[in-house]
Amino acid sequence: MTRRVVLEASHAVAEAVKMADVDCIAAYPITPQTHIPERLAEMVADGDLDAAYIPVESEHSAMSAVLGSAAVGARSFTTTAAQGLALMLEAVYIASSHRYPIVMAVANRALSAPISIWCDHSDAMMARDVGWIQVFCQNNQEAFDMTLWGFRVGEDKDVMFPVMVHLDGFTLSHVTEPLLLPSQRDVDRFLPKYDYRLALRPESPTSHGGFGLPDIYTEVKYAQEVALRDARRTIDKAWDEYADIFGRRYSALEGYKTDGADTLILTMGSLGETAQMVVDRKRADGMAVGSLNLRLWRPFPFADLKEAVKGVKTLIVLDRAFSYGGPGGPVASEIRSALYDIAERPRVVGFVGALGGRDLDTGTFEYMIDRGREISEKGIECLYEPLLVRGLETGTVVRG
Repeated sequence: MTRRVVLEASHAVAEAVKMADVDCIAAYPITPQTHIPERLAEMVADGDLDAAYIPVESEHSAMSAVLGSAAVGARSFTTTAAQGLALMLEAVYIASSHRYPIVMAVANRALSAPISIWCDHSDAMMARDVGWIQVFCQNNQEAFDMTLWGFRVGEDKDVMFPVMVHLDGFTLSHVTEPLLLPSQRDVDRFLPKYDYRLALRPESPTSHGGFGLPDIYTEVKYAQEVALRDARRTIDKAWDEYADIFGRRYSALEGYKTDGADTLILTMGSLGETAQMVVDRKRADGMAVGSLNLRLWRPFPFADLKEAVKGVKTLIVLDRAFSYGGPGGPVASEIRSALYDIAERPRVVGFVGALGGRDLDTGTFEYMIDRGREISEKGIECLYEPLLVRGLETGTVVRG
């Protein structure tokens, strides 16, 4: 029986891990991810979850531990944020190269320096090319759903990749919202018992990740690239199964009031719902505006994006991280690249903002839409525009 509960996203993730019946958890606490391992440790200690909980001395050790547990066929989970992900990064690449279906929740947080414990997407963008399936959550319900879905997709015999579930630190991780928790019976229907056919066994020794000479390394990495792109079929299939069982439908790229829109604003993470509020206002004022929520970051949904922007004149992209010395924001840069081969493509206008936890309110979204349309219509040379603040007490947005 489905239950309606009120949980912060961190505890929603923990509930999903519990209902997935994981075998091994290894994590090191770091703000704002701490509530996830704390809650899971309580579940294990109280006997509510029959799993091995490994208290480690660092995030690098956490990933190393779940690499080992995944290698022997244990359903494995870890979690981190910001500098923790940076410390872990060396081993993160190994998980995808070895095709271990670990699920990791990342409570997104700004990278130092200066020290910040609040959210932006600099940690996610740092891990852009690690070879994991990656999704971004808009709200607490999605944090639960995507965690559960991550095990289903990653463990599929046609996929066998780790899955990274991004949730905005504090904005989601520490904020309570109502959500629906499914019955264990329905979860078991959606997520079968994990059977890793290549598990390490003492009685029949094998090797994972051996030495790769130059004459095979490129072929191995290309095979990894092809397999990650091919995972898209199972990603969509699993979302369809999720909708059939739980009644909530997800997709790689979701549009809001896009019919007839000549301007779209694209976001990732929790700010997507704020953007929708502004779209409602602009529509009420007669402006043909809609929004896009990019949920699936890797593998990138090229075809979905091209379909979504047909007939659109201006595509405004909000980045929550800089690509220093580059084209401004990594998401806008990838969007431009993805649309390059379209003859009638929209003009992509990028903004970089909401860094280090700075509030980005509806007024700022209205500014982005108005300014983005102005840049597009006038053909102003502008790869991106930073959202700076003149006087925190007024919140006036100015061009940097």
